[in-house]
Amino acid sequence: MKKVFVISLGGSLIIPEKMDYPFLNNFKDILRKFYNLYKFVIVCGGGTIARKYIEALRKEGKSKYEQSQAGIRATRMNALFMIKFFGKEANDSLSMNMKEIENDIHKNNVVFCGALRFAKDSTSDGTSAKIAHYFHANLINMTNVKGLYTEDPNKNSKAKFIPRISWKRFEKMALKTRYEPGQHFVLDQKAAIVIRKNKIPTYIIGKNLKNLEKILKNQRFEGTLIED
Repeated sequence: MKKVFVISLGGSLIIPEKMDYPFLNNFKDILRKFYNLYKFVIVCGGGTIARKYIEALRKEGKSKYEQSQAGIRATRMNALFMIKFFGKEANDSLSMNMKEIENDIHKNNVVFCGALRFAKDSTSDGTSAKIAHYFHANLINMTNVKGLYTEDPNKNSKAKFIPRISWKRFEKMALKTRYEPGQHFVLDQKAAIVIRKNKIPTYIIGKNLKNLEKILKNQRFEGTLIED
């Protein structure tokens, strides 16, 4: 089988506050260019929709489990939307476990899923890392910032950009952040552990799709590389 790339696609890119049709269309066009070389598993995040559900349930005093379940449903809703958006190029029903993804990837160029099942203190990033390990694939995390920073650049303009970091250092950095359902950190704590244990080359990039294309061409890109 062709080499697989796993892309963790942030929900804020799929369904931002104002729909960005050109981004979605260009995303589809770029993947099409590489169907002759690669297959893709796209794990959809929950984004703003998930965070709104989670915040409402938090205010109601619901458990973290219930909050996480709301987030999981949002990721699956976004995945179903992307399946429809890609049409016949993608799986025709939502993959719900690793075996279904494996079956679908043999039949399709691109497979979309959300979170597969509840895992404590985990987001769709954790799902992405586990899938990347399963397929011996590289992981690309697409989010709403251009890569990893010393702090959240949306909150601190003096945060420094980190173009390259080791798996071990990244794991240490991720584990300093306390997990919360719907969290904003670029790659969750469980994902950091999985990519370090299994030495998964991981890229973090923003919504500039030129960088996705450069990674797939093995060219220099603007973003963060997590590697040894």
